[in-house]
Amino acid sequence: MKRTVLITLAFILAAIGSACGPSAGNNANSANAGSAAPNSTVTAMGRPAAITEMMKARGEQDAAKPVLKIIEPKDQSTVSGSDVELKLELSGDLKGYMPGMDETTHTGNHIHVILDNQPYEAYYDITKPFVLKNVSDGPHTIRVFPSRPWHESYKNEGAFQIVSFTVKNGGADASKPTTTADGNTMANAASPEKKAEYADEKVDPKKPLLTYSRPKGEYKGADADNIMVDFWVANTDLTPAGRVVGVDPCPCHVKYWVDGTDMGQFNRWEPLWLNGLAPGKHTIKLELQDRNGKVIENGGYNSTTREITVTK
Repeated sequence: MKRTVLITLAFILAAIGSACGPSAGNNANSANAGSAAPNSTVTAMGRPAAITEMMKARGEQDAAKPVLKIIEPKDQSTVSGSDVELKLELSGDLKGYMPGMDETTHTGNHIHVILDNQPYEAYYDITKPFVLKNVSDGPHTIRVFPSRPWHESYKNEGAFQIVSFTVKNGGADASKPTTTADGNTMANAASPEKKAEYADEKVDPKKPLLTYSRPKGEYKGADADNIMVDFWVANTDLTPAGRVVGVDPCPCHVKYWVDGTDMGQFNRWEPLWLNGLAPGKHTIKLELQDRNGKVIENGGYNSTTREITVTK
Protein backbone atom coordinates (compact mmCIF):
# COMPACT_ATOMS: atom_id res chain seq x y z
CA MET A 1 0.00 0.00 0.00
CA LYS A 2 2.81 2.39 0.93
CA ARG A 3 4.59 1.63 -2.34
CA THR A 4 1.40 2.24 -4.31
CA VAL A 5 0.97 5.65 -2.72
CA LEU A 6 4.57 6.60 -3.53
CA ILE A 7 4.16 5.61 -7.16
CA THR A 8 0.94 7.62 -7.35
CA LEU A 9 2.73 10.63 -5.91
CA ALA A 10 5.44 10.31 -8.52
CA PHE A 11 2.87 10.57 -11.31
CA ILE A 12 1.43 13.65 -9.63
CA LEU A 13 4.91 15.17 -9.46
CA ALA A 14 5.36 14.66 -13.18
CA ALA A 15 2.05 16.37 -13.82
CA ILE A 16 2.79 19.54 -11.85
CA GLY A 17 2.09 22.58 -13.93
CA SER A 18 1.01 20.75 -17.10
CA ALA A 19 -2.06 18.74 -16.13
CA CYS A 20 -2.98 21.01 -13.23
CA GLY A 21 -2.81 24.75 -12.97
CA PRO A 22 -2.01 26.69 -9.81
CA SER A 23 -4.68 27.07 -7.21
CA ALA A 24 -6.15 30.47 -6.49
CA GLY A 25 -3.65 32.93 -5.09
CA ASN A 26 -3.23 31.64 -1.55
CA ASN A 27 0.15 33.31 -1.07
CA ALA A 28 0.18 36.90 0.13
CA ASN A 29 3.76 37.44 -0.96
CA SER A 30 4.00 40.50 -3.16
CA ALA A 31 5.45 40.19 -6.64
CA ASN A 32 5.86 42.30 -9.74
CA ALA A 33 4.89 40.20 -12.71
CA GLY A 34 6.87 41.19 -15.76
CA SER A 35 9.71 40.39 -18.07
CA ALA A 36 12.52 38.79 -16.10
CA ALA A 37 14.50 38.08 -19.27
CA PRO A 38 14.01 38.27 -23.03
CA ASN A 39 11.18 35.96 -24.11
CA SER A 40 10.16 35.44 -20.46
CA THR A 41 7.04 36.80 -18.79
CA VAL A 42 7.34 35.53 -15.26
CA THR A 43 4.56 35.55 -12.70
CA ALA A 44 4.55 34.38 -9.10
CA MET A 45 1.84 31.83 -8.34
CA GLY A 46 0.35 30.18 -5.28
CA ARG A 47 0.60 26.48 -4.54
CA PRO A 48 -0.16 24.37 -7.66
CA ALA A 49 -3.20 22.12 -7.42
CA ALA A 50 -1.04 19.05 -8.05
CA ILE A 51 1.01 19.81 -4.93
CA THR A 52 -2.17 20.27 -2.92
CA GLU A 53 -3.40 16.87 -4.08
CA MET A 54 -0.07 15.30 -3.18
CA MET A 55 -0.28 16.76 0.31
CA LYS A 56 -3.72 15.22 0.76
CA ALA A 57 -2.41 11.82 -0.35
CA ARG A 58 0.34 11.99 2.27
CA GLY A 59 -2.12 12.07 5.13
CA GLU A 60 -0.82 13.67 8.32
CA GLN A 61 2.80 13.94 7.20
CA ASP A 62 2.54 17.57 6.16
CA ALA A 63 1.39 18.49 9.66
CA ALA A 64 4.48 16.82 11.13
CA LYS A 65 7.03 18.78 13.14
CA PRO A 66 10.31 16.94 12.58
CA VAL A 67 13.22 17.99 14.79
CA LEU A 68 16.84 17.45 13.77
CA LYS A 69 19.99 17.22 15.85
CA ILE A 70 23.48 17.18 14.35
CA ILE A 71 25.50 14.49 16.13
CA GLU A 72 28.62 14.86 13.98
CA PRO A 73 30.49 17.05 13.30
CA LYS A 74 30.14 18.80 16.62
CA ASP A 75 29.80 22.56 16.66
CA GLN A 76 33.15 24.39 16.82
CA SER A 77 35.04 21.11 16.38
CA THR A 78 38.24 20.53 14.40
CA VAL A 79 38.35 17.77 11.79
CA SER A 80 41.77 16.40 10.89
CA GLY A 81 40.88 14.82 7.54
CA SER A 82 39.35 15.98 4.27
CA ASP A 83 36.45 13.53 4.69
CA VAL A 84 33.72 14.86 6.98
CA GLU A 85 30.93 12.61 8.23
CA LEU A 86 27.52 14.10 8.95
CA LYS A 87 25.36 12.15 11.40
CA LEU A 88 21.84 13.25 12.30
CA GLU A 89 19.20 12.36 14.85
CA LEU A 90 15.52 12.76 13.95
CA SER A 91 12.78 13.23 16.53
CA GLY A 92 9.66 15.30 17.12
CA ASP A 93 6.01 14.84 16.19
CA LEU A 94 6.69 12.93 12.95
CA LYS A 95 3.17 11.75 12.03
CA GLY A 96 4.72 9.16 9.71
CA TYR A 97 7.42 11.43 8.30
CA MET A 98 10.64 9.54 7.62
CA PRO A 99 13.40 10.22 5.07
CA GLY A 100 13.76 7.54 2.41
CA MET A 101 13.88 7.12 -1.36
CA ASP A 102 11.57 4.74 -3.18
CA GLU A 103 13.75 2.71 -5.55
CA THR A 104 11.08 2.74 -8.26
CA THR A 105 10.02 6.38 -8.21
CA HIS A 106 13.30 7.87 -6.95
CA THR A 107 11.30 10.30 -4.80
CA GLY A 108 10.68 10.57 -1.09
CA ASN A 109 11.17 12.60 2.05
CA HIS A 110 14.74 13.73 2.63
CA ILE A 111 17.04 16.15 4.43
CA HIS A 112 18.58 19.15 2.69
CA VAL A 113 22.31 19.32 3.49
CA ILE A 114 24.14 22.56 2.72
CA LEU A 115 27.90 22.96 3.01
CA ASP A 116 28.86 26.60 3.52
CA ASN A 117 26.56 28.51 1.13
CA GLN A 118 26.57 26.02 -1.73
CA PRO A 119 23.51 24.33 -3.30
CA TYR A 120 22.07 21.57 -1.11
CA GLU A 121 22.30 17.83 -1.59
CA ALA A 122 19.47 15.49 -0.60
CA TYR A 123 20.12 13.02 2.25
CA TYR A 124 17.68 10.10 2.14
CA ASP A 125 19.07 7.41 4.47
CA ILE A 126 19.85 8.97 7.83
CA THR A 127 20.70 5.56 9.31
CA LYS A 128 24.02 5.92 7.48
CA PRO A 129 26.49 8.83 7.69
CA PHE A 130 26.38 11.45 4.94
CA VAL A 131 30.02 11.73 3.85
CA LEU A 132 31.52 14.90 2.39
CA LYS A 133 34.78 14.20 0.58
CA ASN A 134 37.67 16.51 -0.25
CA VAL A 135 36.61 19.26 2.16
CA SER A 136 39.21 22.03 2.06
CA ASP A 137 41.19 23.27 5.05
CA GLY A 138 39.62 26.15 6.93
CA PRO A 139 36.29 27.06 8.56
CA HIS A 140 33.02 25.63 7.27
CA THR A 141 29.35 25.41 8.15
CA ILE A 142 26.76 22.69 7.59
CA ARG A 143 23.06 23.53 7.58
CA VAL A 144 20.28 20.93 7.53
CA PHE A 145 16.48 20.86 7.50
CA PRO A 146 13.80 18.28 6.58
CA SER A 147 12.13 18.40 3.18
CA ARG A 148 9.22 16.85 1.32
CA PRO A 149 9.45 14.85 -1.95
CA TRP A 150 8.92 18.06 -3.98
CA HIS A 151 11.65 19.80 -1.91
CA GLU A 152 9.44 22.10 0.16
CA SER A 153 11.03 22.50 3.58
CA TYR A 154 9.44 21.89 6.96
CA LYS A 155 9.48 25.19 8.83
CA ASN A 156 8.73 24.25 12.42
CA GLU A 157 10.89 25.07 15.41
CA GLY A 158 13.81 22.65 15.73
CA ALA A 159 13.76 21.58 12.08
CA PHE A 160 16.74 23.74 11.11
CA GLN A 161 20.21 23.13 12.52
CA ILE A 162 23.63 24.63 11.82
CA VAL A 163 27.13 23.75 13.01
CA SER A 164 30.48 25.39 12.38
CA PHE A 165 33.68 23.35 12.18
CA THR A 166 37.25 23.66 10.94
CA VAL A 167 39.24 21.28 8.77
CA LYS A 168 42.94 21.29 9.64
CA ASN A 169 45.72 19.56 7.70
CA GLY A 170 43.10 17.59 5.80
CA GLY A 171 45.10 17.29 2.60
CA ALA A 172 42.21 18.10 0.25
CA ASP A 173 42.96 18.77 -3.42
CA ALA A 174 42.11 22.47 -3.77
CA SER A 175 41.75 22.12 -7.54
CA LYS A 176 38.87 19.65 -7.19
CA PRO A 177 35.35 20.07 -5.81
CA THR A 178 33.96 18.77 -2.56
CA THR A 179 31.66 15.83 -3.28
CA THR A 180 29.40 13.32 -1.59
CA ALA A 181 30.42 9.68 -1.36
CA ASP A 182 28.36 9.13 -4.53
CA GLY A 183 30.30 11.80 -6.42
CA ASN A 184 27.67 14.55 -6.38
CA THR A 185 29.22 18.01 -6.11
CA MET A 186 28.72 19.73 -2.75
CA ALA A 187 31.04 22.69 -3.40
CA ASN A 188 33.06 23.72 -6.43
CA ALA A 189 36.74 24.51 -6.09
CA ALA A 190 36.84 28.16 -5.02
CA SER A 191 39.02 30.76 -6.68
CA PRO A 192 41.50 32.65 -4.46
CA GLU A 193 39.32 35.75 -4.86
CA LYS A 194 36.21 33.92 -3.68
CA LYS A 195 38.05 32.41 -0.72
CA ALA A 196 39.21 35.86 0.34
CA GLU A 197 35.79 37.48 -0.08
CA TYR A 198 34.45 36.38 3.31
CA ALA A 199 37.70 35.21 4.89
CA ASP A 200 37.27 37.47 7.93
CA GLU A 201 33.50 37.01 8.28
CA LYS A 202 31.86 34.38 10.44
CA VAL A 203 28.27 33.22 10.47
CA ASP A 204 26.48 34.05 13.72
CA PRO A 205 23.84 31.34 14.29
CA LYS A 206 21.97 33.60 16.71
CA LYS A 207 21.37 36.42 14.22
CA PRO A 208 18.82 36.50 11.37
CA LEU A 209 20.02 34.00 8.80
CA LEU A 210 18.67 33.27 5.33
CA THR A 211 19.25 29.85 3.77
CA TYR A 212 18.52 29.54 0.04
CA SER A 213 16.92 26.19 -0.81
CA ARG A 214 15.10 26.20 -4.17
CA PRO A 215 15.15 26.49 -7.15
CA LYS A 216 18.21 24.49 -8.07
CA GLY A 217 19.65 22.71 -11.10
CA GLU A 218 17.79 21.84 -14.29
CA TYR A 219 14.03 21.81 -14.89
CA LYS A 220 12.67 19.79 -17.80
CA GLY A 221 9.26 19.45 -19.41
CA ALA A 222 6.30 19.83 -17.07
CA ASP A 223 8.63 20.41 -14.10
CA ALA A 224 9.61 23.72 -15.74
CA ASP A 225 6.05 25.06 -15.83
CA ASN A 226 5.87 25.94 -12.12
CA ILE A 227 9.23 26.33 -10.37
CA MET A 228 9.21 26.60 -6.59
CA VAL A 229 11.11 29.28 -4.66
CA ASP A 230 11.71 28.20 -1.07
CA PHE A 231 14.08 29.13 1.73
CA TRP A 232 14.72 28.87 5.47
CA VAL A 233 14.92 31.88 7.77
CA ALA A 234 16.45 31.24 11.19
CA ASN A 235 15.90 33.52 14.18
CA THR A 236 13.16 35.28 12.22
CA ASP A 237 9.46 35.08 11.55
CA LEU A 238 8.20 37.01 8.55
CA THR A 239 4.87 38.75 9.00
CA PRO A 240 2.55 40.38 6.44
CA ALA A 241 4.02 43.75 7.38
CA GLY A 242 7.46 42.52 6.40
CA ARG A 243 8.71 42.55 9.97
CA VAL A 244 11.00 39.91 11.41
CA VAL A 245 10.25 38.84 14.96
CA GLY A 246 12.77 36.71 16.82
CA VAL A 247 15.77 36.96 19.07
CA ASP A 248 16.79 40.15 17.25
CA PRO A 249 13.52 41.84 16.19
CA CYS A 250 13.86 44.22 13.28
CA PRO A 251 11.79 45.40 10.31
CA CYS A 252 13.23 43.00 7.73
CA HIS A 253 12.01 41.19 4.64
CA VAL A 254 13.16 38.69 2.02
CA LYS A 255 13.35 40.07 -1.52
CA TYR A 256 13.83 38.06 -4.68
CA TRP A 257 14.97 38.71 -8.22
CA VAL A 258 14.66 36.72 -11.44
CA ASP A 259 17.36 37.45 -14.02
CA GLY A 260 18.06 40.74 -12.26
CA THR A 261 14.43 41.88 -12.25
CA ASP A 262 13.00 42.82 -8.85
CA MET A 263 10.00 40.52 -8.37
CA GLY A 264 8.96 41.83 -4.96
CA GLN A 265 9.24 40.43 -1.46
CA PHE A 266 8.04 37.57 0.69
CA ASN A 267 5.55 38.84 3.25
CA ARG A 268 4.85 35.36 4.56
CA TRP A 269 7.25 32.51 5.13
CA GLU A 270 5.96 30.06 2.57
CA PRO A 271 7.07 29.13 -0.93
CA LEU A 272 5.81 30.53 -4.20
CA TRP A 273 6.01 29.14 -7.73
CA LEU A 274 7.39 30.91 -10.80
CA ASN A 275 5.47 30.47 -14.02
CA GLY A 276 6.61 31.54 -17.48
CA LEU A 277 10.38 31.05 -17.45
CA ALA A 278 11.59 30.63 -21.03
CA PRO A 279 14.03 27.85 -22.00
CA GLY A 280 17.62 28.69 -21.16
CA LYS A 281 19.65 29.75 -18.15
CA HIS A 282 18.19 31.98 -15.44
CA THR A 283 19.38 33.46 -12.17
CA ILE A 284 17.38 33.56 -8.95
CA LYS A 285 18.50 35.81 -6.12
CA LEU A 286 17.22 35.85 -2.54
CA GLU A 287 18.22 38.49 -0.01
CA LEU A 288 17.38 39.23 3.62
CA GLN A 289 17.16 43.02 3.88
CA ASP A 290 16.62 45.68 6.52
CA ARG A 291 14.05 48.50 6.34
CA ASN A 292 16.38 50.49 4.09
CA GLY A 293 16.71 47.73 1.54
CA LYS A 294 20.25 46.82 2.58
CA VAL A 295 21.34 43.24 3.06
CA ILE A 296 21.66 42.13 6.69
CA GLU A 297 25.20 40.82 6.86
CA ASN A 298 25.83 37.42 8.37
CA GLY A 299 28.90 35.74 6.92
CA GLY A 300 27.79 36.49 3.36
CA TYR A 301 24.89 34.02 3.57
CA ASN A 302 22.00 36.50 3.51
CA SER A 303 22.38 37.31 -0.19
CA THR A 304 22.52 34.31 -2.49
CA THR A 305 22.22 33.91 -6.26
CA ARG A 306 21.77 30.58 -8.05
CA GLU A 307 21.72 29.75 -11.75
CA ILE A 308 19.14 27.29 -13.05
CA THR A 309 18.46 25.84 -16.49
CA VAL A 310 15.00 25.49 -18.04
CA THR A 311 14.51 22.93 -20.81
CA LYS A 312 11.16 22.49 -22.56
